[in-house]
Amino acid sequence: MSTYSGTALLTRTALRRDRVIIPAWVAVLTLMVYASAVGTESLYTSEAERVHTAEGLNASGATVALYGPILDVHSLGELAMTKMTVLYSIFVAVLLVVLVRRHTRVEEESGRLELVGGTAVGAEAPTAAALVEATGVSLLVGVLAALASIGGGLPATGSIVFGATWTGIGLVATGITAVTSQLSASARTCASLTAGAIGVLYIIRAIGDTSVSWLSWLTPFGWNTKIRAWSEPRWWMLLLYVGLAAVLVGVARVLHGRRDLGSGMIAARPGPAVGSPRLADALALCVRLNSSALITWSIAIAAMGAVFGAIVPGFGDLLDSESAQEMLQRLGGEGAFADTMVAAVLSIVAIVITFFAISVISHAGSDESDGRAETVLATATSRSRWYWSTVLVAFTGALWLLFVAGLFMWIGFGAAGSADGSHPDQILPAALAWAPAVWLVSALAAGLLALRRSALGYALPALCLVITLVGELLEAPGWFIGISPYSHIPQMPTESFTWAPELTLTALTAAVLVGAWGWFRTRDIG
Repeated sequence: MSTYSGTALLTRTALRRDRVIIPAWVAVLTLMVYASAVGTESLYTSEAERVHTAEGLNASGATVALYGPILDVHSLGELAMTKMTVLYSIFVAVLLVVLVRRHTRVEEESGRLELVGGTAVGAEAPTAAALVEATGVSLLVGVLAALASIGGGLPATGSIVFGATWTGIGLVATGITAVTSQLSASARTCASLTAGAIGVLYIIRAIGDTSVSWLSWLTPFGWNTKIRAWSEPRWWMLLLYVGLAAVLVGVARVLHGRRDLGSGMIAARPGPAVGSPRLADALALCVRLNSSALITWSIAIAAMGAVFGAIVPGFGDLLDSESAQEMLQRLGGEGAFADTMVAAVLSIVAIVITFFAISVISHAGSDESDGRAETVLATATSRSRWYWSTVLVAFTGALWLLFVAGLFMWIGFGAAGSADGSHPDQILPAALAWAPAVWLVSALAAGLLALRRSALGYALPALCLVITLVGELLEAPGWFIGISPYSHIPQMPTESFTWAPELTLTALTAAVLVGAWGWFRTRDIG
């Protein structure tokens, strides 16, 4: 029997399991590319306006660190895809990390991979199937991104190269996750190592783009810009992504052959012989299990808030073209424009933070399916205590992250110099105002936990974002856009705070949670 026997069957199984998350995630990425292409072309009426804006973006160190530089200031495509080229390629990487980790380390940790290995399936087949699926998804993302860019009116050649860079980032992320899944014996440690590796590569790119230029050549995120997709493309650089991915996959294969099934190259540290009395409670245990993730999220959200807060006040200075000035006047001046940017950034941050709450609930679902929840419930811990502890940690953690985002955005906004007429004092309340929408989407994820479908919770924020994007692009009726809970939150600081939507969403959250609990309490565990 070949070591790759059963790869095709396992690939089909993986695609079936991911039949929701892949289309939802890919649709969001594709719509973002199309919206960016269409929106940029309609904003500027002349090349001179575009050049001035591009030069202004390059003049801001914080903007370059976040988005990367614009190498050709005369290129419409490069200006339109400024955010997509580097920053949004992280979302491509995250998708591939989720898929590869799910079908390798998670399956191995749960014990299901050992059962599969006991059948007529080769030892290399599970990893090979995950890599085949990830490669196909990477190609799909790249092709659709290119088509969306062309459909948005950008040059075909640049669009193809741009899409290829997203495919390259997906392949590299696949290789990194393949390696980290061999290093760690825990799915959570695997996720932490992968996130750390991607974060380091992004930081190296940011340093290279702002100071030590040669560092940008050491990271795939730097290659996304250096390839010059929109002017004199360096086609040969596409081989760098393929080569790095191949090396990483080769390393993963070597490591796979040198470890036992269920273990990792990095030995798991044994815990104490006697557990801490503080962990005797279900709530304390849930807090302990998610504390590392919350700390990591807090640092990331704080950095995101500070960077965006520092960038927002300077955007008004870049818009001195005639059409842009007309837009500023309609908005009410630079202060109102800054407030609008704050509201837009917070709407994205709120969706990102929702993923933390969903991850807490999803981990609870994994604990149930893997038998750990049953072990906890075999003690004096009640089912209600286990369920509501998970909900409390998810909701409180999300509220804390919204507070961190608002606080550090306010700090960054103030450090950069508030625009005249803006309302920096409302940034923190504006961030906290998104809590009911985040809670309602998280409550729906808790409902999926009750239905034993907690993994599908990750698709909920993406679905809400798709509804908003599609609704705006197609000028859909208000009821369609209103399906998304995020569309009901007042856009502070540009709009005044109103209690009605906040209380309505909170009431719906309570109703969904009670309904989910009613179903969960009557079904079997596991």
